[in-house]
Amino acid sequence: MTVERASEIRQSFLRQAKACTDLGSPFTARLCTLAASRLTEDGPVGRMILNWPGNPDGTGDALALRFAGTLHALVRSERDTALAAVYPPHAVDDDTLWAAIDAALRRDEAFMLDRMKSAPQTNEVRRSSALLPGFLTIAARTGKPLILSEVGASAGLNLQWDRYRYRLADATWGQASTVELTPQWQGALPPEAEIKIAERAGCDLNPLDPSSDDDRLRLYSYIWADQQDRLDRTAAALAMAAESGLKVEKADAIDWLRKRLATPRPGMTHVIYHTIAWQYLPASLKAEGEALIADAGAKATNEAPLARLQLEADGKPDGAAILLTLWPSGETREVGRADFHGRWVKWAGWTA
Repeated sequence: MTVERASEIRQSFLRQAKACTDLGSPFTARLCTLAASRLTEDGPVGRMILNWPGNPDGTGDALALRFAGTLHALVRSERDTALAAVYPPHAVDDDTLWAAIDAALRRDEAFMLDRMKSAPQTNEVRRSSALLPGFLTIAARTGKPLILSEVGASAGLNLQWDRYRYRLADATWGQASTVELTPQWQGALPPEAEIKIAERAGCDLNPLDPSSDDDRLRLYSYIWADQQDRLDRTAAALAMAAESGLKVEKADAIDWLRKRLATPRPGMTHVIYHTIAWQYLPASLKAEGEALIADAGAKATNEAPLARLQLEADGKPDGAAILLTLWPSGETREVGRADFHGRWVKWAGWTA
């Protein structure tokens, strides 16, 4: 380890701490801040982290989130009761918290070394709050049933967005549900439209099974430990997915999209969508995917439209962009912005 490299990694933990603060998780921010200043090479886990070869940032290997998720997995799996004793809802000082974490680095070394190899995997249900107005816009503008194709679908929780209940300002949408989404809403309401879903499918390189104890633990572990509302909401959405038998295909995104786009969809609108997923594809695959979608868009007609709905980071400080592209025109508009965890939506809409 060089001093410069260790400093870069510690700085990445501090950047993640700020992001956690901004997203309402003071505990995870505190954990990342402590790790930035107190992590050493005294053990194998510390050496792995401080010698990490890749991009440690949240847009790369998300090293700090791997670390936080691995510790949370130890707590939720009841593998480490001493660590659980310093986790929320318990309140302890920084020295006590770090002493328990430091002990876990040695006691749970094998588990941590293995778990740290895997990228974080989340399925934030509240992102559906940013998707719903996009789907209403698509339905209103095309007037056709929707074919859903989600890239990076994880456990498929945002593939069942139409099964949730929403409150957008003073308006509601959807039937009674165990999952109710109530984002802080700014802007005019989305258009009123009848939505019919003819088919839904999703893919992921590592799809998670909503009925699997291990896969549910994986999802829970990457939700920040002091955000019980997110944990409860995810549990309710997972139960719905398990009951419905919803499954996500294990596939490379581009290969899967190529197959999905090869099938004609006359009389229907095919919607490709993704939330905080496209940005993690390697540059070459993103370019291939963009070309593939553009080619399919060029073949779209008014009878068989194509749409692409995205919630992805764009480097701006105000959350993520909600982008909508409609073919056959091929026009793309930023129809709004949303918090990365769906806590708020600023809706601009598709105006004439």
